[in-house]
Amino acid sequence: MRRRNVLTALVTAPIALSAVGRTATAAPATGTAATKKKGVSAWDFNGVTQCLADSRSGWFYTWSSSRGAITVPTGVEFVPMIWGPNSVTDAELNQARQQGTTLLGFNEPDHPGQATMSVTQALDLWPRLQSTGLRLGAPAVATGANVAGGWLDSFLQGAAARGLRVDFIPVHWYGADFNATNATAQLRGYLQSTYDRHKKPLWLTEYALIDWSSGTARYPTQAQQAAFVQQSTAMLQSLPFVERYAWFTLSTSRGDGTGLYAGTTATQVGAAYRSAG
Repeated sequence: MRRRNVLTALVTAPIALSAVGRTATAAPATGTAATKKKGVSAWDFNGVTQCLADSRSGWFYTWSSSRGAITVPTGVEFVPMIWGPNSVTDAELNQARQQGTTLLGFNEPDHPGQATMSVTQALDLWPRLQSTGLRLGAPAVATGANVAGGWLDSFLQGAAARGLRVDFIPVHWYGADFNATNATAQLRGYLQSTYDRHKKPLWLTEYALIDWSSGTARYPTQAQQAAFVQQSTAMLQSLPFVERYAWFTLSTSRGDGTGLYAGTTATQVGAAYRSAG
């Protein structure tokens, strides 16, 4: 959402779009009951597999159709993503298809510097994602998932009109109130209003406390962020319409004040997240 320099560096866009689609198939069933709701976003770094296992996350993603050089720990699921328009290629779609049962759609198409797509462009490309046969998450907007007439609302209405399939809705949320109780209530309100509007299961695929009101990132203390982890994860575990959630992000190497691990050592925030779920 607001980590633009980080996410842009993570994505290597393919050169060209493929013009050939395939016939859509029905969505497979949701992943196994053993998969935990708790997950995390990650990228390659020294010790990433150890940190993933230590975090006790049930799943992770990398903003890509590939897990890169990450070795997936036993019992952990990798979920691929088709990041943006230049990722809609035969190679990336085939790679995503081989990863499992679920596919995440475009990353923040409503935000400059991320996927940056019009609703019409996303709808035109959507049959290619649907053709994988994977369970399919909507494009994850940066903001306003609950807003009538917003980017996501317009996309979902367009998808329904075209007979396209969207199985669940990924959302992003970053809070500027560093009081854990207040922030947890604000997050819950956003999730509830998004669900009430669209009536589809939610995945919270990015969240943390970061204040951007001054134009420069301001982070809470480790104690404040850890308190928010404890309260928010308890809330997320209890919401039946939230299927999964993922903290931003696994490592402090690019996660600044939100990363769960410094090297391979859990931060105070990481220790709180490890105990959650």
